[in-house]
Amino acid sequence: MMMVSLANLVAQVSGASAIAVGLLIGLGALGTAIGFGLLGGRFLEGAARQPEMIPTLQVKMFIVAGLLDAVTMIAVAIALILIFANPFISKVETTYASDQVAAQSSAQINDQAHPVVVAQK
Repeated sequence: MMMVSLANLVAQVSGASAIAVGLLIGLGALGTAIGFGLLGGRFLEGAARQPEMIPTLQVKMFIVAGLLDAVTMIAVAIALILIFANPFISKVETTYASDQVAAQSSAQINDQAHPVVVAQK
């Protein structure tokens, strides 16, 4: 069984978290930009067709714009948690520590079960 160091495991988790943060922020921004583009275009189409409905359409547009921003802010909040308070790193550390304790106790049990006999002359 190959032993992996704690520093290597933490580095791998940190690297994967950095990739996840980049995807969260990048795809969140891309989705919001596409959503705002579609929303603005449809608002302008509706306003051009029925100018008397502009106040109603504008209220609905701002409600949907707030929802679009909320999705992006949730993604940014998750990204900040992954950067500054990564729960996966603490899980790796506790699992690694418990594995080390289990390995030490099994080694002690094996030493007690199979004592080394030294032949004397």
